Amino acid sequence: MSRPGQGVMVPVAGLGFPPQNVARVVVWEWLNEHSRWRPYTATVCHHIENVLKEDARGSVVLGQVDAHLVPYVIDLQSMHQFRQDTGTMRPVRRNFYDPSSAPGKGIVWEWENDGGAWTAYDMDICITIQNAYEKQHPWLDLSSLGFCYLIYFNSMSQMNRQTRRRRRLRRRLDLAYPLTVGSIPKSQSWPVGASSGQPCSCQHFTCVSSFKPGKTLPMTDGETKAQHLHCPGPERPRAPALLPTSLWNCVQGLQVTDAPLLVTWPPVLSPGTASPWGSGVGAQGQRYRRDGDVSGLESSCGLFSCPCRVPALPVKNLNGTGPVHPALAGIPGILLCAAGLPVCLTRAPKPILHPPPVSKSDVKPVPGVPGVCRKTKKKHLKKSKNPEDVVRRYMQKVKNPPDEDCTICMERLVTASGYEGVLRHKGVRPELVGRLGRCGHVYHLLCLVAMYSNGNKDGSLQCPTCKAIYGEKTGTQPPGKMEFHLIPHSLPGFSDTQTIRIVYDIPTGIQGPEHPNPGKKFTARGFPRHCYLPNNDKGQKVLRLLITAWERRLIFTIGTSNTTGESDTVVWNEIHHKTEFGSNLTGHGYPDASYLDNVLAELTAQGVSEAVAKA
Repeated sequence: MSRPGQGVMVPVAGLGFPPQNVARVVVWEWLNEHSRWRPYTATVCHHIENVLKEDARGSVVLGQVDAHLVPYVIDLQSMHQFRQDTGTMRPVRRNFYDPSSAPGKGIVWEWENDGGAWTAYDMDICITIQNAYEKQHPWLDLSSLGFCYLIYFNSMSQMNRQTRRRRRLRRRLDLAYPLTVGSIPKSQSWPVGASSGQPCSCQHFTCVSSFKPGKTLPMTDGETKAQHLHCPGPERPRAPALLPTSLWNCVQGLQVTDAPLLVTWPPVLSPGTASPWGSGVGAQGQRYRRDGDVSGLESSCGLFSCPCRVPALPVKNLNGTGPVHPALAGIPGILLCAAGLPVCLTRAPKPILHPPPVSKSDVKPVPGVPGVCRKTKKKHLKKSKNPEDVVRRYMQKVKNPPDEDCTICMERLVTASGYEGVLRHKGVRPELVGRLGRCGHVYHLLCLVAMYSNGNKDGSLQCPTCKAIYGEKTGTQPPGKMEFHLIPHSLPGFSDTQTIRIVYDIPTGIQGPEHPNPGKKFTARGFPRHCYLPNNDKGQKVLRLLITAWERRLIFTIGTSNTTGESDTVVWNEIHHKTEFGSNLTGHGYPDASYLDNVLAELTAQGVSEAVAKA
């Protein structure tokens, strides 16, 4: 596309914010290891805002809306993201932007990394790129934002000014970020309801946030062992006015050799054990041994005792309902934050991923579900159809369009489509406007043709506003096999029923034309994958719909693993499964009273429902 005009070097001050008491776009961001604020997706931000409205001091389980973020929980009171399987904590913030900026329009700018996957730019860079793009500048210099890159819009590429290396660039339409109205500060990055001040930035708080097993808690130069507890930072729960030096000695010398741990609360002291605040507490250099023996600590300070009368809560399984704050990750964090009370530590239980062994004679078909296996072939997609014909099938022409924005190109519906000159289709004039049949949302015909052409091109169309699906949506799942059968064991919470076991198996292979890197090899880690459902009416209904989703190639896709960072690998695709049989320590098991309803809603969002499955 020809882009007239001069290039531009946009100043950082160009990102303005609207005045108070007007609508603005909310973007939640997390701080990475390079001190860059990285935005969550619009879907995740909508989920966080919904939870925030219900409980401003609660927790947000990100895995409920994004399967790649299952280990992560956000604590809204401390404004930190907590990774349950590693204990890693990162600050988060709630930032605000003009509704007319890129996040308000659902526009995402991404660059291609070395693995061939697409990575979103930081939000301030995304907005800057979009501003230059809308002004039709041919290029953009990002040096004012601290990056030695040039953006060329004609070739949609990014060039490193030092190495001259180029990467591909793309502009993608996604869900718009949530809007909010009211008198709100520019950003909110510290605890909700905190009375004053910034969070503690001294070395002890840094240590608690990034503590690794096997290391000793450091001291701040010139600081006594008890002084630090007077720090007013809102991230730390209130401690006693003075922590006895002898107890701090115990904390200071404590070293961890195995994780994760459990915290029991309230504490239980062994009979005859002196108060930990009394005299003669603690000796330095104690270790929490790999076998879980804490007798040395118990004899020295009375801080650790048998937890048999107190239920234990795993630190790695915080879900917002327990009494332990997510900041209590790692022994130093636990002892610093709970310095006013004794704490009992014990080892975390291991998740029960698989049922007891089952003989072949005990494996039975699922009642009401024909067969025990489904396979997908190498090419299950429908033949590519003319984009114009697909769009016209689901739209009704509007002779007098309303004077409002087309939410795809953000131009007025009474004017020509923003894709005029970019996309040409015979019979589709840029000023033509149509209304989708079921939901009634109105768009430029050319905009919908452009959106369809950039998608899977399977004959289906999805409304970008309400996500209503027209036609039969299919995915890009690689070929594989799905097996399902009954086993004679019960899931936690479903003691009166047997269990449906689903086994997915996908081998490694070569990516097809519908995948991110056609012709390149993809990996398939962790297969076969075992998943579980209760054998009741609703569980059988979920199974039937999962079979339909499998046949439409919607269960898996090829992308970048959120846990390992590996690209070009098979990953889950927006439909959550339970892979933990006898426990729920990872969040992927039972009991979970809302799981079946949630997965039915996820299947419906993919266009898979009971009525469709029977058709």
